[in-house]
Amino acid sequence: MNHTPNRSGHDGPRFTSADYMKFIIPSLIGILFFIVPIPSGDGFTIPVAFLSNWLIDLIGDFVPTIAVIMMGISVVGSLIAYAVKPVFILERPHMNTLFNVTPFWFVMRVIGFIAGVMTLLVIGPEAITSEFTGGLLLYDLIPILFATFLFAGMLLPLLLNFGLLEFVGTMLIKVMRPLFRLPGRASLDALASWVGDATIGILLTTRQYEEGYYTKREASIIATTFSVVSITFTIVILSYMELDAYFPHYYGTIILSGIVAALIMPRIYPLSRKPDTAYEKTELKPEEPVPANVPMRVWALRQALLKSKSSKGAGATFKDGFQNVLDMWLGILPVVMAVGTIALVIAEHTSLFTILGKPFEPILMLLQVPEAEAAAQTMVVGFADMFLPAVLGSGIESELTRFVIACVSVTQLIFMSEVGGLLLGSKLPISFFDLVLIFLLRTIITLPIIVGIAHLIF
Repeated sequence: MNHTPNRSGHDGPRFTSADYMKFIIPSLIGILFFIVPIPSGDGFTIPVAFLSNWLIDLIGDFVPTIAVIMMGISVVGSLIAYAVKPVFILERPHMNTLFNVTPFWFVMRVIGFIAGVMTLLVIGPEAITSEFTGGLLLYDLIPILFATFLFAGMLLPLLLNFGLLEFVGTMLIKVMRPLFRLPGRASLDALASWVGDATIGILLTTRQYEEGYYTKREASIIATTFSVVSITFTIVILSYMELDAYFPHYYGTIILSGIVAALIMPRIYPLSRKPDTAYEKTELKPEEPVPANVPMRVWALRQALLKSKSSKGAGATFKDGFQNVLDMWLGILPVVMAVGTIALVIAEHTSLFTILGKPFEPILMLLQVPEAEAAAQTMVVGFADMFLPAVLGSGIESELTRFVIACVSVTQLIFMSEVGGLLLGSKLPISFFDLVLIFLLRTIITLPIIVGIAHLIF
């Protein structure tokens, strides 16, 4: 086996050709599945979305029933974990995290399961089971989520486990401090969110904050500025809005507007006023610099190879992927069903979101967005759940307007059904008022950018 010399000039591990292949091949396959567009019947899509659509075509009629069963397993598992506290759940970290949830999230799972059963069996109030509320979620949105979660969850370890994040993250170290007022290691948290999941980024940020690697201000900025929903979720939104052919434009718009927001948000209230002090139960640890005599690309490659070298075989990768799928199926589907049903009932039978969205109507009209009145209510409903703007806006005829709604729903970043709940439940110094204000500020900052790009595309 050929060995590659340690070019860093420091003592350290030496890497074989197999180590390089272990980094390069899975990373390239991951990029292919999640990022590289391929031609489809309606234009272009990415392989993960293509596979998801194929599965829906194959078993779509059975997915609502399967999804409700998954919601039931989620509720029963959580009930057993809470009431019985069996060893086989509590002593297994993944199962403990999956089922041993807080009372609030347990209630949300129960509500989601009940709404799913009522809709599936068409029992109970029509306000819940109609095609515009529970039916819209169970028969239109949930199948897309179910299929996308399956393929994306299984394939995510290709991006996360073999050094790609370490390589790209290290290459970005020199831009994090001057641009975003953050230590270089924050790039890994941000990238973990963008290509993995917002929850991953938040958990990484919380852990590093508690261990003293971030100040209160830095941790707050990272968690509320870079914990963007993953490629997986953006695919779901775009598919639901029937705009698959515009994925490159869509994701490019999200990246650009997200970067602009990330440049501005740390410099204004409330994030700018967070103290630059460590978590009370630890001491602040200085950031480890890149060795002065080592080129950045060499150090980045070394970090990536260390990660790939430490990653386990195909069995462990499959296990990680399967756990991702279970997390999404059992943890997210019932919450989406619960929050979505509640919000859609409110949207269909009250004027709350119309009232809250009214201030955005003249702004959208000024920006020359078609069907501004219908689009305005989607500007605020995303605070409850990121899928709801797509659900409420899917009937809008204008592709430009649907494109704007799809982009805004992602760049708003804060939604209470997942990210907001995680932040409030963590030890990060972030309040509910902070989340509301950050949500509104991000909307105001990114909306003109998104609309401007949309006018160029359409």
